[in-house]
Amino acid sequence: MHLTVVQRILGMLLMIFSSSMLPPIVVSFIYDDGSMAAFVYGFAVTAISGALIWLPVRRQTRDLRLRDGFVVVAAFWVVLGTFGAAPFLFSQAPVMSITDSVFEAISGLTTTGATVLSGLDGLPASILYYRQQLQWLGGMGIIVLAVAVLPMLGVGGMQLYRAETPGPVKDTKLTPRITETAKALWYIYLGMTITCAIGYMLAGMTLFDAICHSFSTVAIGGFSTHDLSIGYFDSSLVDAVAVVFMFLAGVNFSLHFVAWRSNSIRHYLADPEFRAYAMIMFCLVMIVLLVLYFSEEYLSLSDTLVNGVFQVVSIATTTGFTTTNFSMWPGALPVLLLFASFIGGCAGSTGGGMKVMRCLLLYRQGVREVHRLVHPAAQVPVKLGSMPVPQRVIDSVWGFFAVYIVLFTLMMLVLLATGMDQVTAFSAIAASLNNLGPGLGEVATSFRDINDIAKWVCICAMLLGRLEIFTLLVLVSPTFWRH
Repeated sequence: MHLTVVQRILGMLLMIFSSSMLPPIVVSFIYDDGSMAAFVYGFAVTAISGALIWLPVRRQTRDLRLRDGFVVVAAFWVVLGTFGAAPFLFSQAPVMSITDSVFEAISGLTTTGATVLSGLDGLPASILYYRQQLQWLGGMGIIVLAVAVLPMLGVGGMQLYRAETPGPVKDTKLTPRITETAKALWYIYLGMTITCAIGYMLAGMTLFDAICHSFSTVAIGGFSTHDLSIGYFDSSLVDAVAVVFMFLAGVNFSLHFVAWRSNSIRHYLADPEFRAYAMIMFCLVMIVLLVLYFSEEYLSLSDTLVNGVFQVVSIATTTGFTTTNFSMWPGALPVLLLFASFIGGCAGSTGGGMKVMRCLLLYRQGVREVHRLVHPAAQVPVKLGSMPVPQRVIDSVWGFFAVYIVLFTLMMLVLLATGMDQVTAFSAIAASLNNLGPGLGEVATSFRDINDIAKWVCICAMLLGRLEIFTLLVLVSPTFWRH
């Protein structure tokens, strides 16, 4: 392992990330909100620290290996979250502790959307913008975006890309070069963001709110500039725009790329993961609407339809926007939606959860085992479309699922040991590990009132969820460090 090369890359990426604190300075100047100093200090600390890390090893130009990529990805997310918290820590409004600052920054970068802040409507515009921008950067994966820049700096990017997206991803390379792949994904991501912002403006949002909410919508983040989230606007048009782009952001971005390149949507319909994703959404919507209608939760059919569809798409894609307090819905609906977040979006999307691809493979593996009980001698492959899935992939999915359950249980037990009630502990870990945001119980609207130990556990869960567990766990494996 080339630790000097890793150090060089971390220094460069940290200096690049410091530039993300410049736009909030402009916002602070425009709105004269008094928070400019917090971002100036944050920019200076981040840029200088990056330079100090980079300068001693700036001439190290050896090739980056896969092991180095895992270290860079894991270390950079931890370092990035720490330095991303600087503006919150330096800010005079709101006044935040180190724990709360890191929690908010990590929640933004991992697109979790869980917050420790309240009174958002009265916060400085630059702070509100910065939270949304963190989600936008994290949505695509800051490492994947940096892949387009790294070759110009003399660093190969394929190892970083593989480390950022472990697990079953159908199209590892959409174009022959990894740089072109990253750029293609970036253009699609940027295009969707701009289109979403225009849609929000046409639906009645101000320019500031439209930009901020387009960031968190396409990133499937869930941060808002208002305490009431999307419900603040009380607009069916705004809700409709959000539903469309939340759904699209939960789709594998490689499908968007192929559709854009071929000017055809047939690839969506031919993709088994997309069909499963759409079917899950449809079934959830029908169940929720029927329960809400017969329980007379809302006075009108239109309110039932709008709130039901919105909350299903928002929670199932792990966005976390709200138009109503779904935790107060009747029967099993709140728990049903929380369980839907365990599935999350498609592989290769900005969504969280275990991903539709893994859940689909688990389901088909289960169907195969039932078939084998009836026909023990039969050779029944697990297929996606017409292609058989290698057994190694099936094994990795089962391994991921097992580790996911074990980690979920352990972290929930830690929260219970701090005195948290069972509903809050379960939903806090679910909301963090699935990068969802809102939970049930005491964390239905904010994580502000839980203790610091619980917040640090949730921070770890957010990082594990964003990097799909194995990228971080591989670093504690003796095999990884063995020569």
